[in-house]
Amino acid sequence: MPYRWIHYQNNLYEGINPSCFIVALFLILGSCTTQRSIVDKPIIFNEQRTALTKEYLKQRYNLNQDTPKILPKMIVLHWTAIPTFEKSFEAFLVPTLPNWRPDIESVSGLNVSSHFLVDRDGTIYRLMPETTMARHVIGLNHCALGIENVGGTEDTPLTRKQRRANIWLVKYLASKYGIDYVIGHHEYTRFENHPLWLEVDEGYRTTKTDPGPEFMKKVRSATKKFNFKSIPNQ
Repeated sequence: MPYRWIHYQNNLYEGINPSCFIVALFLILGSCTTQRSIVDKPIIFNEQRTALTKEYLKQRYNLNQDTPKILPKMIVLHWTAIPTFEKSFEAFLVPTLPNWRPDIESVSGLNVSSHFLVDRDGTIYRLMPETTMARHVIGLNHCALGIENVGGTEDTPLTRKQRRANIWLVKYLASKYGIDYVIGHHEYTRFENHPLWLEVDEGYRTTKTDPGPEFMKKVRSATKKFNFKSIPNQ
């Protein structure tokens, strides 16, 4: 046999074309580099947080539900503006708002949260069930999955590894749910006249800049095969 170059037990690899073997090996190694995993690191979601979440759905969106479940139709990308994973996680951990968020405490005592938190090294952490409401974007929490990224300050800009992790996560979620929109937090007010917008208080808005147009441009370019809908113009 001209291609008898590997001999391993039972002659298993006898007769393999070396060039084919090398191509296959490169394909396997290449696929390994794109493999990612999600680390489950749950925040506290006890009876108190469940009750506050249902209360939020009712008071902010007129949705009277037995459970705080959502049907994801949108993914919203954020940054925490907190330099470390530990402090970012701590900000979401407890059910009630900390005293450093008086700007939104009058609306609800429910703490902010997100479904995912991406560390600066690209590690993806799942903080809560994907189909449970998190408080992370005004007017759209009832249908939006949140992805937070550690950092976002001048000293801790979002990293290339975070961007790649966000792209992978968007693809993962879009393959799993009927996602129509992928937006940056800074774009949320463009949905004010959209059917998905349910916030009852016309005066409840906050100005956001995260994660920025350049970050969103690169994420959208890498996920264009999903044909997400365009964001409404205002």
